[in-house]
Amino acid sequence: MQLGASIAVGDLGAGPAAMRDYAQTAEGLGFDYLVAPDHVLGIDPAKIAPGQRGSNATAYHDPFVLFGFLAGVTKKIGFAAGVLILAQRQAALVAKQAASLDALCEGRFRLGVGVGWNEVEFQGLGMDFHTRGVRSAEQVRFMQALWAKEGVTFKGKYHELTDGGINPRPKSGKVEVWFGGHAEQTLKRVAKYGDGFMPNRWPPGDEVLRIFDRLRGMIKAEGRKPEDVGLEVWTSPGKGTPDDWRKEVAFWKKAGCTHVLAHTTFTSAIHERIKGKTFDDHVKAITQYRDAVKDLL
Repeated sequence: MQLGASIAVGDLGAGPAAMRDYAQTAEGLGFDYLVAPDHVLGIDPAKIAPGQRGSNATAYHDPFVLFGFLAGVTKKIGFAAGVLILAQRQAALVAKQAASLDALCEGRFRLGVGVGWNEVEFQGLGMDFHTRGVRSAEQVRFMQALWAKEGVTFKGKYHELTDGGINPRPKSGKVEVWFGGHAEQTLKRVAKYGDGFMPNRWPPGDEVLRIFDRLRGMIKAEGRKPEDVGLEVWTSPGKGTPDDWRKEVAFWKKAGCTHVLAHTTFTSAIHERIKGKTFDDHVKAITQYRDAVKDLL
């Protein structure tokens, strides 16, 4: 099981030194990969509604730019978008960016994708918010075709190409696509053509075990092997004790998860961010977390 760490750009600062130092520190500590989120636009914090998320007061790097930079200052640590809002972008451009990054980091990149929730981003990028789910599904198939072959002819509802292609292409013929989200349609897309599933809503327990078992059955029904589809869950170094972390990681490993992300800032009904916001606070949190669980991985 691989262990990852999140990159808290909003806390650490967006400058090159902070990003480089954090990535190199995580690599030196033995983390397997780093995850960065994706938001192109945010809402004016003065106009955000009570309880609404999506303020532009927090800095977010473009994942392709960030990981392209980090690929040059690290040696072996992996990178994952967690998650790229695919439907607000052009699929061919994302395929090109992902293939270019794959070449620069020598295959260390996973492309996590999601449908998004912030309509402001779709508005600013000129994309239809209401068709984002079905478009995203077709985008993945289009990108996979572009990665696999030099010359592609594709005709879908939203994308069409006659004898075109990208260069460079991934040496393996693919960039791994992992789906984030929790809807039934997401499970169907993972089963059909996903390389992995990245949920963050469910705590350890019977419910998530039933969902994982159902997903495995759906994968088999598509003629694929469940062991070829990864599972990543998010955990919180800012919540609980080292004993709690160990129990949770042990549960996820027994459940068949292949990746566990120690996320220092994600907040939800089951997640808590760390209390501090400095570089040292984040390094201390991920160091303590890895020290507590490393023998379980």
